[in-house]
Amino acid sequence: MPLNGAVHEAAGGVYRVVLEDGTSVDASLRGRLKQQQRTGMQVVIGDAVTVEQIGDAWAIKDVAERQTELVRRGRGGRAAKLLAANLDSVLAVVSARDPDVSVELVDRLLVVGESSGMRPILIVNKVELPGAAAVAAMLQELYQSVGYRVLLVSANTETGLDELHDLLCSGTSTLMGPSGVGKSSLLNAVDPQLDLKIGALSRKTGTGRHTTVGSRLIALACGGLVADTPGFGDVGLWGVAPEEVAACFPEFQEHLGHCRFRSCAHVHEPDCAVREAVQDGLIAESRYGSFLTARSEAGDVAG
Repeated sequence: MPLNGAVHEAAGGVYRVVLEDGTSVDASLRGRLKQQQRTGMQVVIGDAVTVEQIGDAWAIKDVAERQTELVRRGRGGRAAKLLAANLDSVLAVVSARDPDVSVELVDRLLVVGESSGMRPILIVNKVELPGAAAVAAMLQELYQSVGYRVLLVSANTETGLDELHDLLCSGTSTLMGPSGVGKSSLLNAVDPQLDLKIGALSRKTGTGRHTTVGSRLIALACGGLVADTPGFGDVGLWGVAPEEVAACFPEFQEHLGHCRFRSCAHVHEPDCAVREAVQDGLIAESRYGSFLTARSEAGDVAG
């Protein structure tokens, strides 16, 4: 009899599926799904699936329609790779210091959430470090002003961890950000039973070692799930048309539709309401610069 569940781990063609009764089975792909995987269709963590037992083995019979998809752009013309499905929120994690934060990276992570249909939230870690307060305040002011929720946290001093705990315990989320910002440390602080391995921060390069070796959903003691998969640093705007990028910037919304030309790209056209808003200080120049970069990247991928 077919049973319903969700993929919690994927590695080497084997999928650990947690069933509705809380038990789990290791399943593989067969028939139509296996053929589709060869042609680009992938089964990933977060997928809602139907499994059935065939002899002593389990096989994934069907995959339900996805609500959200998190995709990594292909490099050098290679096909894009689906990383996770059915996530509720993206937590963009950066550190106020060590390594230093890049506003363009923050914008990229937030746009990934917007374009994937997820709720992006900015997490600023390491606010206890010397000189971090000013950076954290700048990020909080910039991104709260355009409607984003911003959490200032510290895995070491436990600042903001109660609020982070509530976020992670509601639904399925993922922590995205560069190595060394303390993603594993934050998860360990929220749920000490996890005891996740932490990549040591390199003083020479300013980056941490990747420690994630397979895709999985981490089950927290509070009931939340956190997607953990390698390659988040390459997450990009695959599948987003250049003309759709502006909609991923919340502060652009009130200006869209007021340009002289209906097909305005908000790049160099005259009488562009978005560009005028930048000139008038209603849209931050850094955010507009990130929009131009994201639009260019979307065009490169689409082409």
